[in-house]
Amino acid sequence: MMAGNASTILSGRSVTKKFGGLIAVNDVEFDVRKDSIIGLIGPNGAGKTTLFNCITGNHKPTSGSILYNNIDVVPLKVHNITKLGISRTFQNIRLFGSMTVTENVLLGMHTDVRHSIADILLRTRRFKKEEREKLEKAWELLDICGLSHVREESASDLSYGEQRRLEIARALATDPKLLLLDEPTAGMNPQETSSLAKFISEIKSKFALTIVLIEHDMKFVMGLCERIMVLNNGSKIADGAPREIQGNEEVIMAYLGRGCAHAEN
Repeated sequence: MMAGNASTILSGRSVTKKFGGLIAVNDVEFDVRKDSIIGLIGPNGAGKTTLFNCITGNHKPTSGSILYNNIDVVPLKVHNITKLGISRTFQNIRLFGSMTVTENVLLGMHTDVRHSIADILLRTRRFKKEEREKLEKAWELLDICGLSHVREESASDLSYGEQRRLEIARALATDPKLLLLDEPTAGMNPQETSSLAKFISEIKSKFALTIVLIEHDMKFVMGLCERIMVLNNGSKIADGAPREIQGNEEVIMAYLGRGCAHAEN
């Protein structure tokens, strides 16, 4: 993604993940610059989501290192990695459909609990104060994400595009500095996709985020991302600016195809 230096927020060195005899991620190296939007692309089964899972602790790499602000996250549990400032959404939406929109966002704050069990049982002033602060924060995030008008509705009643935004709102509730988005436009129509691109740019600026996203919509990726890394069969085959990626013969053969490469130029 770029050569590592003082502005690097995330880096991976020789990251490999094996599942039995299958090598899902093969000796991948990367550096992510702070305050950037990076695209991670490649064919289905290329290892993109597995790499995300290694970064967030859902999988442990078989070998290699992953540093976030110079802290090795490989030995850490998922909730500890979240506390450091890494949050994500998933390829398949993971909302609690029977809970309200607000309740789904409040769940994102579970790693930042300051009250004790006694506070809960006695409903102390400290508990009530923290409860109110979290509720106000949830409402603020929903307003930013354009969901304040549905905050008391069940998550299952939202449109697909609204559910995607709710997932992002819940991820923002953890106060991340690095946000990983796994196929955020999946299932969206062109209008929703265009709106989401603008929204991602806005939250990047508002929350001083670094964003890495997996995506198959090349128009979306090329228009939004500053740099793009390409995986194929678990290995990195290219890393560069959008125009470089569009003209890369190996990427064209493995993923983009001639039509896509010419259409975006």
